[in-house]
Amino acid sequence: MNRRIAGFGMDTITLAGPLEAKLEAMCAAGFQQVMLSARDVVGHPGGVKAAVAAVRASGLRPTGFQVLRDFEGLSGHLHGYKVDIAKSMLQMCEALGSRVLLACSSTSRHASQDFDDIARDLQKLAMLAVPLGIKVAFEGLSWGRTINEFTTAWDVVTRADCPNLGLGLDSFHVFAAKTPLDAIDELDPERIFLVQLSDFMWHETPTFEERMTTARTFRVFPGEGVHSEGLADLVLRLQALGYQGDYSFEVFNDDYQQLPLEVVAERGRRSALWLAEDVLHTPRPLPGWTLHA
Repeated sequence: MNRRIAGFGMDTITLAGPLEAKLEAMCAAGFQQVMLSARDVVGHPGGVKAAVAAVRASGLRPTGFQVLRDFEGLSGHLHGYKVDIAKSMLQMCEALGSRVLLACSSTSRHASQDFDDIARDLQKLAMLAVPLGIKVAFEGLSWGRTINEFTTAWDVVTRADCPNLGLGLDSFHVFAAKTPLDAIDELDPERIFLVQLSDFMWHETPTFEERMTTARTFRVFPGEGVHSEGLADLVLRLQALGYQGDYSFEVFNDDYQQLPLEVVAERGRRSALWLAEDVLHTPRPLPGWTLHA
């Protein structure tokens, strides 16, 4: 019997095809939640309302909504422009029933590199999200101009000091930047709002350009790449820390875009079972990791 996998979700960007087909494939593979890409929502032939209806009809719980880019550190007309974009993203996030908006660190050369400026803008973003009941997960891109590791992302999150502003942790960026996993032990599990998992096929990504290319075209599911040991360590550290939130597979892969949806979704299912059974060895249910028959 196909087991339902709680605590894990897939990102719609991982699969090819229309939104309804992606959601159906995830459900059939046993997933109970979905990370929603804005492109899949606004690109729906029926518009945003039809996309919202499709998500609700699927029965999948939204893990989060992504992604707000290059928000922090801007000034003048650029800042005003990004505030307008953020408001629209937050409105879509609310309409979809998502409680988390993912924002990733700026790559813009026009952005300030001052941590206090960055923290101030993230605080403003978090305040915009408060009336909608939305949390903002801030992720450090491994090619970010100033914030390119989760350690520095955590620094500005704590400086901003907003209850609904927390950390988005992405394993790809952790391994691409070679950030020591010991730093996870210094995080507050209550302020980790999202964990995204993926792997890749080589050990070194020495340049920002190579990191971007790999991240956007050739990630693989956990257990399929060369960082399986590190991924297992990362998940076990988060469990020991007390993290009980969601895990999402964010796997940009050009090859997967040319495969049937059910084939890719099954690969994701095998990855989830590897993490739950082989890594965590949890015969009895744990929060966020329950396997239902």
